[in-house]
Amino acid sequence: QVQLVESGGGLVQPGGSLRLSCGASGSIFNIYTMSWYRQYPGKEREWVASISSGFRTNYADSVRGRFTISRDNAMKTCYLQMNSLKPEDTAVYYCHPRDTEYWGQGTQVTVSS
Repeated sequence: QVQLVESGGGLVQPGGSLRLSCGASGSIFNIYTMSWYRQYPGKEREWVASISSGFRTNYADSVRGRFTISRDNAMKTCYLQMNSLKPEDTAVYYCHPRDTEYWGQGTQVTVSS
């Protein structure tokens, strides 16, 4: 069983930054590829970024160069540093261990002036 808790969302102006965190329970966090997804109202969740157990990262084209995914295995936490935020980044953000059924409750990010 894995429980995930996202935090760090909020309201930020365009061009601003936020750092999302995803704390995970469970003793096997280290083996998972961790991903961030986001969901717009009425839309399917879309993949944003992933980091493997070996710290290899991948990004969606829409966020590459602006977002950075990282992980701290000792703290069982995955992060998403979001810079140069745009209004179109407004969404609920979720973390997700690949190939599992586990999702957190999400954290709302709103980019607006």
